[in-house]
Amino acid sequence: MGVRLDLSRQVRRLGWASLAANIGIVLTGGAVRLTASGLGCPTWPRCTEESFTPRGALDYHSAIEFGNRLLTFVLAAVAVLTFVSAWQTGRRDLRLLALVMALGIPAQAVIGGFVVLADLNPWLVSFHLLCSLAIIGVAVLFLWRLDRPDPEPASGRVVTLAWLVLAAGWAVLYVGTVVTGSGPHAGDRDVPRNGLDPLQLSQVHADLVFLFVGLTIGLALVAPASARRAVLVLLGLELAQGLVGFVQYFTDLPVLLVGIHLLGAALISAAMTWALLATREPPTAVAAPPQRVSSGSSATETKSSER
Repeated sequence: MGVRLDLSRQVRRLGWASLAANIGIVLTGGAVRLTASGLGCPTWPRCTEESFTPRGALDYHSAIEFGNRLLTFVLAAVAVLTFVSAWQTGRRDLRLLALVMALGIPAQAVIGGFVVLADLNPWLVSFHLLCSLAIIGVAVLFLWRLDRPDPEPASGRVVTLAWLVLAAGWAVLYVGTVVTGSGPHAGDRDVPRNGLDPLQLSQVHADLVFLFVGLTIGLALVAPASARRAVLVLLGLELAQGLVGFVQYFTDLPVLLVGIHLLGAALISAAMTWALLATREPPTAVAAPPQRVSSGSSATETKSSER
């Protein structure tokens, strides 16, 4: 019994570590782009044509880009440990989710390599970020499944609304990456942008944000009590993220605010997954155990019935 309890704690801790690590890699990747260090290591898988590590005068661009590459190994180690622990549980669902997270790391490394080889093509950069946000959602699902091995999904209009919230959220995240691809933070000073109009894209992005917030407010009003906390957390993050987005837009995209906005995107990916799961899989009602009736009270009831 103690071994099972220790394993459960270990899997849970590693699940949280996987979630934190994937959010962290989003932030370090953002730091690479926001410091114009995307080509600090101009090739892949080597840093230079001659070496896997920076050679010669190590400037801060090379240090930031190479440091981000090294963090991939930390992320991989956490993913492998999570998979090993999930395997020991004997549960197929946890094994599959841990495998998806583990395979996502080398896949992301390869995508990152193509990003460098394509000179930071903004469409590939967008795809690279979206994959990380998707892995964050899988990490949330992994943590959710720890306590719910045999879910009984609900259905109906409220669940449909929760799915619409998720769809609107991903539309916001995607268009947000396209807006970034048209803006000034390219990852390198000489990298071309996607050629789209930042003003028009920002308007589309803002319209989708309003839709996202409106749907979430609707879900908060009708969601079951067990899911309300998750939906309210999501709504709070949306409002904070919207505020940061408007401020950064009207202050010419300062690096610090863009970094905070990137963190908000990662947290929203996690929160909207949680909100959907909490709405779709409400806790199963457990019947109250029958109350034990004392002999004294039974005798009293018997006498009352005889009268």
